[in-house]
Amino acid sequence: MHIRKTPPPRRDFVTPEDSIIAACRAMNASGLNQGTSGNISLRQGDGMLITPTSLAYDRMEPADLVAVGPDGRASGERRPSSEWRFHHDILRHRPDVNAVVHAHPVHATALALHGRGIPAVHYMVAIAGGADIRCAPYARFGTQGLSDVALAALEGRTACLLAHHGIIALGRTLEQALWLAEEIEVLARMYLTSLQLGEPPRLSDDEIEGVRAAMRGYAQV
Repeated sequence: MHIRKTPPPRRDFVTPEDSIIAACRAMNASGLNQGTSGNISLRQGDGMLITPTSLAYDRMEPADLVAVGPDGRASGERRPSSEWRFHHDILRHRPDVNAVVHAHPVHATALALHGRGIPAVHYMVAIAGGADIRCAPYARFGTQGLSDVALAALEGRTACLLAHHGIIALGRTLEQALWLAEEIEVLARMYLTSLQLGEPPRLSDDEIEGVRAAMRGYAQV
């Protein structure tokens, strides 16, 4: 007689905590970030879930993630990332966004050290929502001032550079935000390399708008 065994429970889902930790580790493994300098958040109801401050990603556990409410108050065993303010403000002001990735990739940050964004030197600049990827003016980390300049640089965009600091990438999903951050770093590397031959020519605003229209026909991560 054949006895049918009960199959093991399926795990077709990943918790928000698990997905944040996996994204943090992938971010460092790819070279997009170093140490604990980056941070990631996900919308959670009216608030957000964000990485804690000063904890190595390979030691991070789901219980280490910090919930921050709509009033900016944190709950959990650890303190939230020092950059929680711009995560909180972005998610509050951008209903089209559910995930925020902040990192310090080498090439994009090199441009940011000079206060330079990425102009329309390659058609893929359009993936961030316009004809350039802006660089926000410098403001000290963890301050409301940094949040304010970041919000301004992200107006009509899904990514920006932060002067003397790093980058921010946004997405409807965490996968999309991480993908965008990686693409921004590739664009920055291309731009820096091309500058060795002089300032490269730029695509027109009309061409970038045409590219954006064409891209709407393709699925994004």
